[in-house]
Amino acid sequence: MSFGPHLLLATLEGLVTAAVLALTALGLSLVFGVMRVVNVAHGEFFMLGAVLAWAFSTLVTGHPALGFLLALVLSPLVVGLVALVAERLVLRRLNYNPESTIVATIGLLYIIQQSVLTFYGPEARPVVAPFSYRIMLPWFGYSGYKLFVIAASIALIAATWLVLTRTRIGLVMRATQYDRETAQSFGIPVDRVYAGVFALGAMLAAVAAVLIVPIQQAHYLMGLDPLLLSFIVVIIGGLGSLRGTVVAALLIGVSDGVISVFFSPTLAKMLATFLVAMVLVFRPQGLFGTTAR
Repeated sequence: MSFGPHLLLATLEGLVTAAVLALTALGLSLVFGVMRVVNVAHGEFFMLGAVLAWAFSTLVTGHPALGFLLALVLSPLVVGLVALVAERLVLRRLNYNPESTIVATIGLLYIIQQSVLTFYGPEARPVVAPFSYRIMLPWFGYSGYKLFVIAASIALIAATWLVLTRTRIGLVMRATQYDRETAQSFGIPVDRVYAGVFALGAMLAAVAAVLIVPIQQAHYLMGLDPLLLSFIVVIIGGLGSLRGTVVAALLIGVSDGVISVFFSPTLAKMLATFLVAMVLVFRPQGLFGTTAR
């Protein structure tokens, strides 16, 4: 394969990575943007979504699309319920204190991880893609499902943007983000908003996991890389910025795909870390973040 088609293939793979990463990082960014909580357990919500996707998909016999649709609906709901329980029993009792919630979510990380290891086991298990159609390009055939992952991620990110900017729910979330005390004085149920945002962030990670698990196998340690890359994305893009999250995910995902194909995955991670260091030095608030007043 010549350089041009090879570069196109690497870019497409990078776009798949960027699409899933943008969804995962968007959940992390929303939680921090509204609640000012750094959710260290975010990667485990991703992992839990993948494991549940495998479990739900095995319940249905027949065409793989039926099991996949069941997983796509139920996995985010179950993960969102787990996040809601964690928010009510742990984060709310800590009054969302930044330092305390970091320690608490680290503990939550290990609880989820070890629970999955106990009941699911250490094996990596595949989920069959809902369809196996290949798009024939002039130079090579490419997975139609991977293109579906990109399209689905774009649709979900656009839907999230519409909710945040064009609905009353989004207005309430933004009001809570800007000034919690003032929002409470106007009768906004801040605790309910926080619970909903935390559950929504976990559900976005779970949806991303369901989309990617037919490409990657589900296992109990798969939450580490999405967590680290999501932190890189929200730091570069700007904590709490939806636009910054998408731009940074594209930057990291596409560069990771291209550099991994032509050089090595290790070099891609090194460059991403170097980029974070440069952003922290020259623009600590991120590319699209705002400076705290």
